[in-house]
Amino acid sequence: MKGSRDIGRLLALCSMAGLCFMLPESAHAAEEAAVEYMPQAYGNTLWTLLGGILVMFMQAGFALVECGLTRAKNAGNIIMKNVLDFAMGAPLFFAVGFGLMFGSSSGGLIGSSLFFLGSGDASTPDGMWNLTFWFFQAMFCATSATIVSGSIAERTKFSSYLLCSALVSAVIYPISGHWAWNSLLSGNAGGWLGNMGFIDFAGSSVVHSVGGWIALAGAIVVGPRLGKYDKHGVARAIPGHNLPMAATGVFILWFAWFGFNCGSTTIADGTIGYIAVNTCLAACTGTLGAMFTIWAKTGKPDPSMTLNGCLGGLVAITAGCFEVSPVGSLVIGFLAGILVVCSVLFIDQKLKVDDPVGAVSVHGVCGAFGTLMVGLFAAPGYGTTTGLLYGGDVSVLLVQALGVAVFFAWAFGMGFIMFKLISVVFGMRVSPEEEMKGLDITEHKADAYSGFQIFSNE
Repeated sequence: MKGSRDIGRLLALCSMAGLCFMLPESAHAAEEAAVEYMPQAYGNTLWTLLGGILVMFMQAGFALVECGLTRAKNAGNIIMKNVLDFAMGAPLFFAVGFGLMFGSSSGGLIGSSLFFLGSGDASTPDGMWNLTFWFFQAMFCATSATIVSGSIAERTKFSSYLLCSALVSAVIYPISGHWAWNSLLSGNAGGWLGNMGFIDFAGSSVVHSVGGWIALAGAIVVGPRLGKYDKHGVARAIPGHNLPMAATGVFILWFAWFGFNCGSTTIADGTIGYIAVNTCLAACTGTLGAMFTIWAKTGKPDPSMTLNGCLGGLVAITAGCFEVSPVGSLVIGFLAGILVVCSVLFIDQKLKVDDPVGAVSVHGVCGAFGTLMVGLFAAPGYGTTTGLLYGGDVSVLLVQALGVAVFFAWAFGMGFIMFKLISVVFGMRVSPEEEMKGLDITEHKADAYSGFQIFSNE
């Protein structure tokens, strides 16, 4: 009887051992079957959706950076602006902006179809891809719009800001985006700038510089915060209230940026690997470049400048992440970090433009710089062109420079007109009393930090 039980146990153990050997083979066979079953088009759709989801998470990063680098009495107002940038901008991009940007091109200047996504049938492959592509591009639109928020923080009327954000999402960003990216959806010749060979793979200029130059126009029109400059015009520091919050926001942006750059392939293939490497390396050297530069200038490694250096490196590599080698990304990121510090100090102290979070420097200046660097550092064997440093034609650099100039003229010009008109008709700025009390109380009757005394006379 005992022997029978032992034999039974032995057989059970053997059966279990056999299953252990068989399961990996079965799982591998199932995996192969699944890979063979999923068409490339479905993989591309899945990859693009994942990229869009990551880019959407950037809104949280922008909100935390802006909150952390400004004062506590305005934290609730900043959260509201960042949430509404997306909640209002996405429907407007669905209704109007997407058509202006990716619709059938009229003279290479503006789209004339696909408003409300046209009459696409979601049951067809083309219809499904249009929906996926809209989702991905809507996240980019929200990014460009929310960049503006930081430069005019702590003194802007909430209602006026919403109008500005709506115009950026529905009109200003899509029209200039059409010039460079219209062919991304149809594959046909589209915008005039793209037809000339302008390269901006993931949006250093199309997304970031446009937002940055509009931000510059806004900061000029709205004017500096109370107490920012003394009677002699000397800039005073107005420290943010929470550096750990700002640092968390930077890490979120860094993480989500892999969706921004890698997702812009809209194809699930091997190129996403070196795009991720380039993105990571540029962020690292941007951080180092900014830290060493501000350390050399002031004798201290300033945290906020260092954080902005990381973002500057990310913005700069966005145009060329598909075109440059990892060595090129190291150089571009480091130079962008240096440029962030020099630009912030120049805008703040020489131009007397109050940009509380450095949005103009990070997005406008570094976006333009990164776009130009494609014409120098585009490496053979990586993307679609060759830069001047690798024996390429100077025409590549000249087209990039033309694109930089065009995006500045359009975004700054339209932004300035927009802010001026809204300022005259509705008013852009809160009263001095409201600014001193803080926009959380005066604009929203809310308190971001209930129980803490946050009112000051600054």
